[in-house]
Formats: sequence, structure tokens, C-alpha cells
Amino acid sequence: MLEPKKLMAIKDFLDSAQKSIISAKKILATMSDDTELKKELEYLDASGLSNYTSGDEKIIEGVFTGEAMLGSDGAMYPVPQNYASKSKLVQGSKLKAIIHSDGKITYKIIEEIEHETKIGLLTKNKDRFQVIADGKTYNTLLAAVTFIKWEIGDSVSIRIPKGKDATYAAIEAIIPKTLSKE
Repeated sequence: MLEPKKLMAIKDFLDSAQKSIISAKKILATMSDDTELKKELEYLDASGLSNYTSGDEKIIEGVFTGEAMLGSDGAMYPVPQNYASKSKLVQGSKLKAIIHSDGKITYKIIEEIEHETKIGLLTKNKDRFQVIADGKTYNTLLAAVTFIKWEIGDSVSIRIPKGKDATYAAIEAIIPKTLSKE
């Protein structure tokens, strides 16, 4: 039988490998004509979105990656964790970044991606909070965890893109310990 520490190390390696594979697929999808690969990652595709100006403001449309917005111009725009957490923003949702003349950026949701709700267990891997639901591990934003002062081992409900291979989950709510023990 494997020791618990070795088991956790193997799980960490598999999680890391899975994330690397997803990142590599995203890069490959932009460089190839593989329609199956592009379809698999289409919910993180910013093509078809636009950028334009409105008065003194520059507007960039994009897709939420779980931590940032991939803009239609190919650039990554940092989405404030508080905004993403409070909005329960799901990976793959469409946003627009409004860049004001003073450099301030505000975000607005254009279209939420269809999502499903699951129940999972809050964990921590090194300095990253994660939720394990249905045997899959999802990263989550630190602000979503610290704002409500949740604890490792708490049951939470999460939102993930419906039918997509997500790497991030939006925390919807904590499930009170009295309910999770029933």
C-alpha cells in the first residue's frame, strides 16, 4: 500500500501534468487547423470578439480564463479577484474591459457561459486554493476563499462551464457544516 505522502505527491504530479496539457493544447490550437482541438477549447477562444473606442475610452472584448481576460487583441488583462469572486464569474464567460483615459480599467460581463453547479471540498495545494468535485480538481481565486473566511475541508458549491474541461471554478456558496453532515 502506498504511503499517504507518496499518494499526495502522485496526485500533485498528475494535476500539474493535466494543467500543462491544457495549456499546451491552447497554444497548439492557435497554431494548427485541428478542428477537434479547436472545438474542445472554443469556450476560451476570443476570436469573433472585437475592440473599439468610445469617446476617450478603449473597449476590449474577451474571455475570462479563470484569473484574467484573454482579449480579442491577444493580450491578457488582469481581472480583479474581488470582481470575479463577487460576480461568481465562470471560466469562459465573455467580458469587456473599458480602459479609461486615466488608465483605469473596469470590467463588464457581456455574456455568461452556460454553467453547472457541483458540490466539492475546499483544499489547498501549496499556496493555491482548490476545490475537488466529482474526482476533478479546480483552481479557485484566493479572494473567493478569504472574503468569507472559509476553511480547508469545508464543503462548497461551485460553478463550472457546462460540458467543458475547466481548470477553474467559481465558488458560489459555502455549505454550512450542519447541512454537509446530513
